Amino acid sequence: AQTPDWVFQDSRGRELSGTNADDRALLLRRMHDHIFTVVGRYRGKIGGWDVVNEAVDEHGKLRMTPWRKIIGQDYLVKAFQFAHEADPQAELYYNDYGLENPTKRAGALALVKQLQAAGVKITGVGLQGHYQLATNSPTLQEVDDTIAAFARLGMKVMITELDIDVLPSAWAALSADVSLRAKSDPKLNPYPNGLPESVQAELTTRYPALFKIFLKHRDAVERVTFWGVTDGDSWLNDWPVAGRTAYPLLFDRDGKPKPAFRAIIVLANPISNRETSKLNSASQDSIK
Repeated sequence: AQTPDWVFQDSRGRELSGTNADDRALLLRRMHDHIFTVVGRYRGKIGGWDVVNEAVDEHGKLRMTPWRKIIGQDYLVKAFQFAHEADPQAELYYNDYGLENPTKRAGALALVKQLQAAGVKITGVGLQGHYQLATNSPTLQEVDDTIAAFARLGMKVMITELDIDVLPSAWAALSADVSLRAKSDPKLNPYPNGLPESVQAELTTRYPALFKIFLKHRDAVERVTFWGVTDGDSWLNDWPVAGRTAYPLLFDRDGKPKPAFRAIIVLANPISNRETSKLNSASQDSIK
């Protein structure tokens, strides 16, 4: 969605075609050069790369992107092949959202198997982890099942964009289209002046419940990365509804740890309340 148009055009501005072998060769060359330029620049300095992102649709099929239309279905194989050639030591990942959905998960599992069968290196899978509190979506069981399914294929699992949206969803379906916008509606921004204690309590329950699953699969889960640091940083303040007041992260707008943060710390390493207070103070100082 965010690739410049010229990448899929020839020098005269003509759209490249999937029926033209020269067009396929041109786009493969551009992919090769891009990957070698970026990965080559940081070879030996960056340990892992998200090689392909969001290639599977909600029905578990490969998206009909320009890459696929022009190169063919093996564009994914080529991307991982080029990334490995550019830095043979780097870990290589596939990253996507909504893989907790069993249908989409099946498509991503099939993709990993396809890459493995082709003999290219793929080290792990990123689960973007954009979760919903109001709809309890995905369920904890779906998160558990998803991590286990990729681990069975020998994949490391990364939680790559973790946040928990406490606001009502603007629409039912998940989407990768960052250009989508929904009209402002007070019903979609119910907490402009602060998060009610009841919702804070739900968040405090939900976060450690997720981390219990991550800890259960500690042999497979390599790391957890949050999609932002404080609530004020979150993309959910502006997408898909501009101007909302979002509360999806572990630190509030003042950089102070929420109760959910404390719950995760205690879950991961049970310690005394006195030591917990020291941790919270240190965390607050580090944010400032």
